Amino acid sequence: MRKRTQSRESALKILYQAELTRREIHVAAEYFWGEFEEIDQQVKTFTDRITSGIEKNFQQIDEKISQHATNWQLKRMAVIDRNVLRIGVFELLYTTDIPPKVTINEAVELAKKYGDLESSKFVNGILDKIHKIDIGPEGKK
Repeated sequence: MRKRTQSRESALKILYQAELTRREIHVAAEYFWGEFEEIDQQVKTFTDRITSGIEKNFQQIDEKISQHATNWQLKRMAVIDRNVLRIGVFELLYTTDIPPKVTINEAVELAKKYGDLESSKFVNGILDKIHKIDIGPEGKK
């Protein structure tokens, strides 16, 4: 498995843990990394980039998801779907080194692996809308 894919999975696990334990994301990350004897530094660095970026821009990311998730309230979404979307939206809006198609594909794969039967379609639909409406074909704004 590629390191960035591993990082996204780790980020999802940290976000999931933070939400279920009602801890701040950086605290959940400390607990998460404390469980490993050996840590691949590249995986940790990219994971921390994602989780700290989400924590820093949490309100804006959730607002963007809510804006594009027509007929869905954020709090009513499955925990996995909501956090996969947070990762995807963070990458779409706040990174410049990851192509949008890669971000969307990775999010869909995460949703397939950890979500339910409809998660991947749901995640794909919302991230695709954000990509088309907020980013546009010319690239990141």
